[in-house]
Formats: sequence, structure tokens, C-alpha cells
Amino acid sequence: MKGELLALGASHKTASLELREKLALPAGRAARVLGELTDHVGVHEAVALFTCNRTELYLVTDDALEAENATLAILSRQAGLRPTELSGSLYSLHGRQAVEHLFGVTAGLDSMIVGENEIQGQVKRAYEMALVEGVSGPISNRLFRDALAAGKRARSETGIARANVSISTVAVRLAADFLGELADRRVLVIGAGENAELTAQAMRDRGVQTLFVANRRYDRALGLAQRFGGRAVTFEDMPRELEAADIVVTSTGAPHQIVGREELEFVAASRMGRPLVMIDLAVPRDIEPSVRDCPGIALYDMDDLQRAVARNLDAREAEAQEALVIVREEVARFEDWLASLDVVPTISALRRRADEVVREVLAENEPRWESLSAADAERVEVMARAVVSRLLHEPTVRLKDRSSYHHLHTLRELFGLDPEPAEEAPAAEVARLDSRRRGA
Repeated sequence: MKGELLALGASHKTASLELREKLALPAGRAARVLGELTDHVGVHEAVALFTCNRTELYLVTDDALEAENATLAILSRQAGLRPTELSGSLYSLHGRQAVEHLFGVTAGLDSMIVGENEIQGQVKRAYEMALVEGVSGPISNRLFRDALAAGKRARSETGIARANVSISTVAVRLAADFLGELADRRVLVIGAGENAELTAQAMRDRGVQTLFVANRRYDRALGLAQRFGGRAVTFEDMPRELEAADIVVTSTGAPHQIVGREELEFVAASRMGRPLVMIDLAVPRDIEPSVRDCPGIALYDMDDLQRAVARNLDAREAEAQEALVIVREEVARFEDWLASLDVVPTISALRRRADEVVREVLAENEPRWESLSAADAERVEVMARAVVSRLLHEPTVRLKDRSSYHHLHTLRELFGLDPEPAEEAPAAEVARLDSRRRGA
């Protein structure tokens, strides 16, 4: 195999919300980071996965340590931090660990809400972006396709996703805990992406009748509002809607905060003490954190949701264990494929190395055999090659029958082998995705 798998990232388990904001890799920034990484010598393939709870980079590299240092430098630079400020929050996973982590992530086992479905689509979009940008390759292509298959299988064969719980449903539950019955409440959803849609659905499921959607692109706000019987409003209308709303949920992809404390203090004064629940589902955050100090306003962000989720983790533990068994089966399947890339080239390289050793030993000893006839010299060579062939026969058979990446990697390290397997190129898939992106 050309290179080693490396995963480097931070998630809600290792990094604060403030740090995750700085590490955010929305599409444009992710493309630049991926390009910079693959321009680096020794990094052959790269995929970036970014969600509200994680930023992760999956690389295929010749030098994992050098790639890790380069990635740390790139991430710290785009986050505006020193590398030492990131090192304690980032995890670095190699080989099988990286594979098992991605498969578990895709199955929802590493999510804030175990088994949530949104991560499957997010992993798929990360893979598609890498394809379109031309920075993926044969190993990462197969890795992500198999990860998506593992996630789908885990959800279909276990009850891990049966409860249909998501970040949005937890957010709505928090609002209900604070305000009580939601049916007569007025809700403003800011944003029109996936989380905004899931929130609107969760609100409708709770009986909310009065729903407003605001987005910078009015047509998207209109489309979402119409699906749920609500009304679209412009960003210019937001101050008035903030005064009238009982619940505000924000979920935009804005790189900066769109609701500030000064604005909310004015809104709070005009509400005459009527409580307002604000739920910020965005990373980076949409609402200035100090808004929580405004009288009459209850602000929840992703860290608050994580604490709420942590109180209810036991419910899916049994399903998570069943899903983990499936994930590990799929990881083993991927490793078998990975090993198959190298088994024939590795065996060929081993045979070549054995032939080199025989030639070298015969050449070194030739001056000592002055009286050896040509026929005897030929017999010595045949015998030497037979000894090597018999010695390699059993390892060769075992490699073909029960090869694993670990075994092949160890063999290459021990004998200093450099096999060159063939690569696959998903050109048709890249063309399809590029056409879809261009609106063809």
C-alpha cells in the first residue's frame, strides 16, 4: 500500500465549544486545507469531516509523523492559535485505529447523541467534496465507502437509531422543560439547513403552530417555511420577530455571530419580562455567549445540549454494543481488502529479495570455489534456490490465505520491502459529483 492511514481531529469529547469554533472547516475553508495538505510531500490523499461536534482530517501518507506535524501547523494557523494550544485537544489515530474510529463515527457511536442519523449524511458529503476536489484516492475512497456501508448496516441491524433522537429533538425538549407546553408558542428558526429543518419538524411534532423561518437567502427560508406551514421572514425583520418570539433556534453556517448582546438587551427591554428561550445549534456560534446574562433570556448552546444528553446515555448502551460488533466486522473486512492490495506485490518483493540474497552469496563465495566444475556450481545454485523456495513456501501460503495489513506491514518492515500495488481511480464518480455541483 502506498502510505499509511492517519486520522487527526478534535471532537466534543476532547475540545471545548470555543475551540471547536476556531477549528471549524466549512466547505470553502476545508477545500483550502485539503489542497494545502495534498501539496505537502508525502501526503497522497486527504478527506476533511466537519460537523458541529467534530473536525477531522483523514490522510494517506508516507510519513505519519511528518504529516501529523504539517496538519497541526495548518490547523493552528487557520484557527489563529499556537500549535501548543491545540495539541492537548487533538487526537491522532493510525492504521486500524483510524479505520475503526471513522466507522464508529459513521455509525453514530461517537456522536453526542448515540445513533443519530445526521452524521451519515455528513460523512457522505465530506467524501463527495474530497472526490470533487480531486484530493481523495484509492485508499480513502474505499475507506469512506465502506464506512458508509458500516453505518447503514449498524442502523438497519440494531436498534441504535430506533428512538429517532437528534440534536434538534433534544433542543426542543430543553425549550419544553423551560416553557412547558409548546403548542401555543411562537418559534423563530434562523437558518435553513439540515438542523433547521430537523428543528422545524421537531417543533411541529410538539404541536407548534406558529413558525417563522429567517435566512439570508429568502428563497431557502420560504421553501423551509412552506414545508412546515410557517412563514418566511427576511433578516431585516428579525428585530421585530425576536421581540415577538417565545423560542429562537439558530443554525446557520455564518462564520461570525449574527445575534449580539446589545441587540438582545434592547429586545429584552421591550418584552416586559416575558421569557425568551434561545437555542444556538451552530458551530461557530450564531449568538454572542454573553447574551445568557440578559434578564429574561435563557440561552443554550451545544455544550448545554451535550450536558443534557449525558444524563440520558444509558438508554442506548445495549444497542451501541451490538452496533460496535458490526463496526468491527466491517473494519476487519476493510483490512482484508487493504491487505489484498499488498499481498501479491509483497510476495513478489519478498521473492525478489530472496533471489538477490542468493546471487549475492554465490558471488561472494565464487573466489573460494576455484576447483568447482561448472556443473557443480550450477548444482550449488539450484540447491540454494531450492532452500530459499522451501523456506518461503509456508509464509507465502499463509499470507495468501490469512493476510492482514498488520502482517504485511510487519513483513515489509522486517525485510525492507517496497511493493508497488495498482491503484483504482473513481473517475466516473468524480465526474458525476462535479456535474451535480455545477447544476448539470
